[in-house]
Order: sequence, then structure tokens, then C-alpha cells
Amino acid sequence: MTSFLTHRTRVHDDSLPLFRRHSALRTCLTAFAPYGLRATYHHLTLSAAIPRQLEADPEALVRAVEELHEARVLWLARAKEYATHRRAEKRAGRRAVPEPRPWWLRSWWENPNRAWFEYPLRHPPLRLPEYVRRQNAILDGAEPPGCPACGDEGLPLLSSTGHGWVELCRACAWVLAPCPCGQRHQFVPETPFHWNEIWQRAHMSDDGTPNPHWPAD
Repeated sequence: MTSFLTHRTRVHDDSLPLFRRHSALRTCLTAFAPYGLRATYHHLTLSAAIPRQLEADPEALVRAVEELHEARVLWLARAKEYATHRRAEKRAGRRAVPEPRPWWLRSWWENPNRAWFEYPLRHPPLRLPEYVRRQNAILDGAEPPGCPACGDEGLPLLSSTGHGWVELCRACAWVLAPCPCGQRHQFVPETPFHWNEIWQRAHMSDDGTPNPHWPAD
């Protein structure tokens, strides 16, 4: 399997057809996607202003992959530090993984960002490097104000599970307080979405701004 850096190079290669450069960006996302593949792609379409028709701004793909690359470099450095620390702990006889787990090792259901997988339009508005820096800081013991994911300090949004309530960040749907029952719950999307429409950037206009008519009623 080719590497992230190989596909990053292909995104930059203006001798390739745009659909191949776009496909290379998607392959980069399969290797690293802080918000999950779909939510991270949706984020990049907005932050890099990727138009619905790629021909309108081919350099938008470069902006997107460079934001992803910058965040990945930060993650790799922190992951390397963590791996070195864990090896030292194991040599000292401490083999149990300490809690909380690093943000990149959390499973789907234990992760407070799982709403982004169910409804990928509700990810944080932060640039990916800012999000990674924030998560790394929390892992190191920092307690930044507001939502751990995006920093929003507004009142939480209450979501019913049928027999209890979950507190979600109003800005990004991060789980601030899980259901008291301790069971796993799926969050119902506020608006139906179709991945193919997101992938084809139906939510974007050709000038790189969000399409005000998407999703259709």
C-alpha cells in the first residue's frame, strides 16, 4: 500500500487529471482523518473552499491536503512520544494502557466524537492542526475552556436516548456527558445526508462557498 506522502505528492501533481488528484486526497484521508473520513472530507471542502466543479479551482485540492499534512505531522510527533513512553512503562512492568486513552487510539463507541461518524456535518469548525494541538494538550493534562473538541462555551444540547439524556456540544455534537445508563446510543442525524452527495460536493458552489440550497427540503 502506498504511503500518505506518496498520495500527497499526487495531489500536488498538476500533470495528473483532476479526478486522480481528488482520488489521491481521499486515499490520504483513509490514512489520517482526525474527524473521521467523511467528516474530515466535509471539513476540508469548507476550509479549503473546494468547489463543486474542481476545474473552477484546482489549487483547492492542494490547500486541503496541506492542511491535512500539517495536522498529521503534529499527530506523528505526539504518537512517537507516546510510543516511547509506553515502551518505558512496559519495561517497568506497567503494561495496562493508562486512561484516558490517547485520542487516536479510542474505539468508535468509547469516543465522544462518535456523532461525527453518524452525522459528518457536525464536526468542529477548527482547522485540523488546531484540533490536533488541542487534543494533544488535553492528553498532556491541560484543561482548555469550553468543549474539549472545539472550545465552544455555550450551553449543551440535550439529546434524549428514550430513557435518559445525553449532553452534546451545541457546536460540534461532542459528547459532553453520556447517558447515565452507561449503554451505547446512536445519535439520530438532525438532517438526512447522503455520502455520495458530500463526496460530489453537492453542498458546495462553484465559487467555493457553501451551497445555500443544500440539502434540499
